[in-house]
Amino acid sequence: MTDKKTVLITGGSRGIGKACALELAKAGYDVIINYVGNVDAANQTVEELKTLGSNSKAFRFDVTDADAVSAGISEIIETYGKLDALVNNAGITRDGLFMRMNSENWNAVINTNLNSAYNVTNFVAKLMIKQRHGAIVNMSSIVGIYGNAGQANYAAAKAGLIGFTKALAKELGSRNIRVNAVAPGFIQTDMTKDLKLDGVEEHIPLRRLGQPEDIAKAVKFLIEDAEYVTGQVLAVDGGLVV
Repeated sequence: MTDKKTVLITGGSRGIGKACALELAKAGYDVIINYVGNVDAANQTVEELKTLGSNSKAFRFDVTDADAVSAGISEIIETYGKLDALVNNAGITRDGLFMRMNSENWNAVINTNLNSAYNVTNFVAKLMIKQRHGAIVNMSSIVGIYGNAGQANYAAAKAGLIGFTKALAKELGSRNIRVNAVAPGFIQTDMTKDLKLDGVEEHIPLRRLGQPEDIAKAVKFLIEDAEYVTGQVLAVDGGLVV
């Protein structure tokens, strides 16, 4: 068992997940990243984490598959012996107007963005209950707060994560397990590179798009520093939703 604190980040090889991994490695965590597709990106992220002194590994499993999650979490526990924190970050988009949205695109987003959080937390929370401590951060979105045309599936999943967060915070608080959510605004990542964001800055009080590092710092705060904070949704959006 490692003496350092450990954190599992789903979808941790790129974008916001990778930024969270680097930020927590700098804070002294052994960072475990989950990925499903890009093995090169995962390996590259692990190498960067190791340069920061983190005993990091990448575990490949599909977070939408409960059996795969069970096997993956079991392997992680066998390797590290514990999990102090979890970041449910895995997510995709399949945008389109609702009247044109097929069930495949609806289900893909709900499964990856919402059901995966159930699958992973289902196993991790049981471990944290035995440990009698833990911190969970769910990656929601401002779209889950105010909605967005063309993203009914994404908005539903991210709003679901907010309800999931608040309910779990009430259930797990007595076991010294905190559960919070971060709701990013418009963040410059691979996922948003194809969105038409021209002029969006004019509607953001801070007059800029966010960076993955902005989200990572909020996640680190909720995991490491916010010892009396649970059941909250922290919007990191430059003031867009107030």
